[in-house]
Amino acid sequence: MVLAGGLTHEREVSLRSGSRIAGALRRNGIDVTVRDADAELVPWLLAHRPDAAVIALHGGRGENGAVQAVLEMAGVPHVGTASHDCRLAWDKATAKNLLRRQGFTTPEWLTLSHSTFRDLGAAGIIDLLVASLGLPLMLKPYQGGSALGANVVREPDELPAALVSSFAYGDVLLVERFVTGTEIALSVIDDPAGNPVALPAVEISFPADVFDYEARYTAGVTTYYAPARLDPEVAAAAGELAVAAHRTLGLRDVSRTDAIIDADGTVQFLEVNVSPGLTETSLLPMAVEAAGDDLGAVYSRLLDDAAARGPLLR
Repeated sequence: MVLAGGLTHEREVSLRSGSRIAGALRRNGIDVTVRDADAELVPWLLAHRPDAAVIALHGGRGENGAVQAVLEMAGVPHVGTASHDCRLAWDKATAKNLLRRQGFTTPEWLTLSHSTFRDLGAAGIIDLLVASLGLPLMLKPYQGGSALGANVVREPDELPAALVSSFAYGDVLLVERFVTGTEIALSVIDDPAGNPVALPAVEISFPADVFDYEARYTAGVTTYYAPARLDPEVAAAAGELAVAAHRTLGLRDVSRTDAIIDADGTVQFLEVNVSPGLTETSLLPMAVEAAGDDLGAVYSRLLDDAAARGPLLR
C-alpha cells in the first residue's frame, strides 16, 4: 500500500509523491494499492492486510508519528521511522538541539508561541528578538514542511507581517538567525544490514531568499545540481552530518536532512524529514539517481525489509 493525500496543507504534493512512487514500484513488479488517509483507511487495513506500506504523506500525521502508529497497531509493517521516533525529527528545535549536542553546527534559534506575543505584548517581544538574534531572521513553523509559513525578515518593521504569515501555519514558531550560503539536501538510505548510507548531496539554487513552496514544486523555477558542486572535504562533512542526524534521531530506512554551507565552508544543520518528497522535483529521487540507482528498486528493497521485520506491535 502507498499512503498518499491526507488533510494537510501539503495534500497535493503528497498525492504527486504517492502517484510517482506507486508507478515506480509497479515497474519493479510490485502489486500496489494507493490509499488516502481518511476514515476508510483503518477498515480497509484490517480487511486487506497489505504486506507493507510506503507513507507518502507530508506534514502533520505523515511525519509526526500518528499514521505510523495506526499502521503499527493494525499490524502493517511500513517503510520509514517508527512512530515513537518520528517526533524527534518533527520537532525542529529538538532535532537542532540534539545535533548541536553531538558537536554539529546549527543556526542559533528561539521558539516562541502565539500566546507569548498575545500575553506579553508583541512590540516588546519583537524588540527582544532583534536584540537577541540580530537581523536577518528566518521565521518558520516549529513543526511542518515544504517551507510553508517560512519568511525571511531583514528589517524590524517587516517582523509583524512575517509573524502573522508564519503563525497561519502553526501556533509555535522557530525563529533562527538567517544564514546565507549554499543550501543542500542530504538523503540517507539504510543498506540491507540497516546501516545508514549518505547519498550524493543535492545542491539547490533558487531565485528568492527562501526555498519556498513555489520554488520546490514548480518545474523550472529552481536549478539543482546532483551531485552538489562541493569540495571533497565539505561533501564528506555533509555526509557525516546526514548520517549523524539519521542515527541521533533514531530514524529508519530513509531520511533527508536539509543543511546550508556558510561562507566559512561549515555545514550547518537546518532540519530533517522522515517522509521526503517523491515528486518529479523532489530531492531524494535526484540523490538516488545521482548514486546510480533506481527509485523503484530502492523502495522495493525497503518494502522487502519492512515486510521481513514485521510490525512493531504484535
